[in-house]
Order: sequence, then structure tokens, then C-alpha cells
Amino acid sequence: MLFSRLQKLDWALVGGFMVLAAVSLLTLASYDRTFFLRQLIWYGVAFVIIIFGSRLPWSWLLRWSAFRYGAYWAAVFFLVISNLQSTLVRGTKSWLSIGGFQFEPAEFAKFALVIFLAGFFTKRYVAVWRTKNLFISLCYTMIPAFLIAVHPDLGSTIIVMSIWLGFMLMSGVNKKRFLIGLAVGVGCLILLWTSFLKPYQKDRLTGFLFPERDPLGINYNVIQSKIAIGSAGLWGKGFGQGTQIQFHFLPEAHTDFIFAAFTEEWGIAADAILLLTFFFIFVQLTNIGLRAGSNEEKFVVLGSALILFIQFLINVGSNLGLVPVTGITLPFVSYGGSSLLTIATLISIIQHIKIESSG
Repeated sequence: MLFSRLQKLDWALVGGFMVLAAVSLLTLASYDRTFFLRQLIWYGVAFVIIIFGSRLPWSWLLRWSAFRYGAYWAAVFFLVISNLQSTLVRGTKSWLSIGGFQFEPAEFAKFALVIFLAGFFTKRYVAVWRTKNLFISLCYTMIPAFLIAVHPDLGSTIIVMSIWLGFMLMSGVNKKRFLIGLAVGVGCLILLWTSFLKPYQKDRLTGFLFPERDPLGINYNVIQSKIAIGSAGLWGKGFGQGTQIQFHFLPEAHTDFIFAAFTEEWGIAADAILLLTFFFIFVQLTNIGLRAGSNEEKFVVLGSALILFIQFLINVGSNLGLVPVTGITLPFVSYGGSSLLTIATLISIIQHIKIESSG
């Protein structure tokens, strides 16, 4: 029974994530062996979740309203608790410590919101563009978005709002109400700028608009990232030979700028493999979502793909200086357990949906 079920897993998708894990571990091994060993353990846990988590009754859980509401309000609770704490990590309250274990409540909030909105939009699929339903879904989204913005965490706030906008688009476009939703999004960004962003976060955004300003200050990270990528050449400088990484000119080389760190040592050719792997994963997830047996399952799969896609675009774009730096990590590649296990759980649900839809 177990062997038969494992055979039905999308092993090509698992292989894609293994490539991303290899990219991460190669970069971390060169940068910091302690990070490498810790992340190796997290990857072990993540792949156990992806492969064996598919056996859980996810189809039943997704239809169970108590599970969806429970996950949503648990996420809100963790966000409230994290905002009440006095401990700051890198200037924010984005981390919550429980029993010596630190995790990011915002990552769990992304998972919970996808599960919750999938059920909400499924139940109101025909009338989802009615003003009442749009307003209710927006309110449910704004609660975690507000709590994340207070941390402050601009990147995760954008991801949360993008999940809502993506679900609206997946439900079919009503031009008038879409423009209203877009206006609401712009209004939220203005409110975020005026009331929640810290001075250093505003400097990041203005620094993006004026890249020549303050090269040793607010634009230092992006400039070093561009140097690392631009000096890599086709084949890179080799393992442990990246000057920007090894001499620590490139800040956050294990998280926000791991794409630049990998590029410097392995080159544009290796980058092409990394980008093609992400493209392959997005295509696989989209195919599974379109073939899912119910609208709820479609929303979960496509919503998960949306999270990965937006984080990928923002992270790589910020490394190249094409978008502002907002603290978004490269999914399944950057160092850290919270994001990794969240993605692994979503992928285990997707594997379950794929197995069920294929019979």
C-alpha cells in the first residue's frame, strides 16, 4: 500500500526541489559550514514531509471548515504574540521563540491564508466578485497583513496581499471590481508607507529609485550583489573562491542574497540550470492544479505556486537591482527552517492532490 502510493508521487517535482536543495547546500558549504549542517538537517525534515506527508487526509482536511478556520486564527494568534514580544531580531519582531525553537509566524500565515481563502473562494465561486464577498475576503487578508506590517516586514506583507489578489484573478476577472481591488492595494501600500515602514525600509525603496545614491550605505547590498553576479562569468570563480562571499563584502549571502552568492562561484551556466529548475517546478505545479479534482484543490495548488513564483521574482529581481530589496528569501534555497518547512508542507498537500486526482 505504502509502496504503491509512493510510486504515484510526482518524483520529477521532488527531483526539482532536490536540485534547489543542492544549490543551497553548495552555497552554504562555501559560505559557512555551521549554516550548511543546520540546513542539511532541515532539508532532511523537509523531504520527509514532502514524501510521507502526502499520506495525510489532506482532501478531507481542506473541506473541513474547522481546520481552515483553526489554521487561520492560529496564524493570527502567533502574529499577535510575536508583536507583543520585546525581543527584536535584525530590527523586527518577525521571529517567535517557543521552547528554544525560533520560527517566523509570517510563513505559517502564508500557508494558513492559502488554505483559508481556497475554501472561502470555493464556497462563493459563482458570486465571488460581489462587493460583499470581496470585502469579506479582503478583511480576512488584511488582518494578518496588518500584523505582519507592524513587525515590520514589508516583503511578507506584499506576499500576503498578492495571495488575495491572485485568488481574485483565478476566480475570473470582473474589470470594474478588479480596478477597485487594485485601488485598495495601492491604498494599502500608501498606508504602509506613511504609518508602518521604518526609515531604513523607506531608504531601501528610495535607494532603488536612485541607485547611485549612498553606495556605502543603503545601496551597498545591491551594489555588492551586482558585483558578485557581474564578475562570475560563464563558469564562475569556483567553490570557495568567490571574493564577495569569502571576504564578506556581500551581506546576507546565506539568505536574501544567496542567488548572487551562488552565481559568483558557479557562474551564469549554473544560473541557467537554477532558473530552468524553477520554471519546471512552476509548470509542474500549474499542471497539477489544473488537473485537480475540485476547485478547492485547484486554489490550494495554484495559490502555493503563486507564493513560490512571487518570492522567486522579488528575490532574484532584488539581487539584480530590478526591484527594491524587501527581505524576501529565495524559496527552498535560502537558509532557514520556517520557510522551508512551510513550502514542504504545501508540496506534501499538492502531492496528495496529485495522487488523488490521478486515481
